[in-house]
Amino acid sequence: MIKVTVMYPYTKGARFDHAYYRDRHMPMVKARLGSACAYYTVEKGLAGRAPGAPPAFVAMCAFICDSAEGYQAAMQAHAAEILGDITNYTDIAPVVQVSEVVVERSDR
Repeated sequence: MIKVTVMYPYTKGARFDHAYYRDRHMPMVKARLGSACAYYTVEKGLAGRAPGAPPAFVAMCAFICDSAEGYQAAMQAHAAEILGDITNYTDIAPVVQVSEVVVERSDR
């Protein structure tokens, strides 16, 4: 199992429309990825470690997928549409990481 994390670094004065991201972009991406993506998560950064510090990332999402190959194939088929939608909710360049999920849930 893999996790593809997309992170949007906090940048003072940058634009990020959380409602659009949550309600329109992410459901569209999940629909395009289809069965290649088991589920996704969305996070909104609130604060950094120090009191009053901004978050390191204004937003993050994660796609949980069976394999990197499946994710990449599904993403490649719809990359133009998915990447083209980014300007509708932000002017921040995302940072992407692909990881192997070693522990999915600690409560089991």
